[in-house]
Amino acid sequence: MPRTPAPRSTASSASTSWGLLVVRVVLGAVFAMHGAQKLFEYTIAGTVESFSSMGAPLPEITAPLVAVIEFAGGLLLILGLFTRPVAILLAIDMIVALFLVHVSAGFWVGEGGYEFVALLGAAALGLALTGAGSLSLDRPLLRGRALAWLA
Repeated sequence: MPRTPAPRSTASSASTSWGLLVVRVVLGAVFAMHGAQKLFEYTIAGTVESFSSMGAPLPEITAPLVAVIEFAGGLLLILGLFTRPVAILLAIDMIVALFLVHVSAGFWVGEGGYEFVALLGAAALGLALTGAGSLSLDRPLLRGRALAWLA
């Protein structure tokens, strides 16, 4: 006899959707602010200089790329657009930052450690695995389409 999956509880679906919305908006805001800081406060030239001093490879390319990924990616997470690919890019961003800059300083963020970067990377990876949830623009735009995996 074939097994049919149990119907999902409406309360469970609603709480999951709201939980993903909270994570998406807060994580997106943090990334957008860090990207905006790199773009507008430090400027691209200052960010390139900072990346260079940290030993980042090809800082003339990676600094503006990271700034744009963090700023635009954060805004896209807030909206819930292209959540999975954006979250993957942000998780990669944090993994690189963790190993290139922060891991040698230990755990604590106050000492330049990886505490904050690990949290951001884990949250981004979690969104890459779960998707945006139903309270996102991904759902109505991509539902039933070949690109639905992006949600």
